[in-house]
Amino acid sequence: MRRSWGTVLAACLSLALAGCGYHVAGKGNKLPTNLHTLAIPAFANGTQAYHIEQDLTSAVVREFTTRTHYHVISRDDQSADATLHGAVQYVFVFPLTFDTRTNRVATLQVQVGMKVTLTNKKGKVLYDNPNYVFREQYQESSSLSSFFQEESPALQRLSRDFARTLVSDVLESY
Repeated sequence: MRRSWGTVLAACLSLALAGCGYHVAGKGNKLPTNLHTLAIPAFANGTQAYHIEQDLTSAVVREFTTRTHYHVISRDDQSADATLHGAVQYVFVFPLTFDTRTNRVATLQVQVGMKVTLTNKKGKVLYDNPNYVFREQYQESSSLSSFFQEESPALQRLSRDFARTLVSDVLESY
């Protein structure tokens, strides 16, 4: 008798915990079910940073293509069910550390501010975040003979991080 009560109690506890609302982040999709085609035109660039909008746009297109079932169009298309617009608002690069031997910058940080809006065909906003901020550090080469410009790879890493976060946020509708 005791054993059957223990089994019933364990089963009830399992059912209660199964419905607690926890889920794995990035796996849900709270967008409308009638959304099949997503247009992602090139992001606007309101800065002097060369081609940063291209890195960010291509990373977002790649992330939506690999993580979702949506047909992604990388241009503004009126036939799309929804359109994702983005704009680079600022890019700051500033020193973090200095080499005391050479009195030169050793580590820099790039900071990028973005705004993103997803709207459906009728103009209804499905997702909006005007304040994305992403940072990435990189080392400045100290030797002229082995000089390698690390800023571009840092911006590519930043773009991938931004894309992963954006797609998760859009799908989860935070």
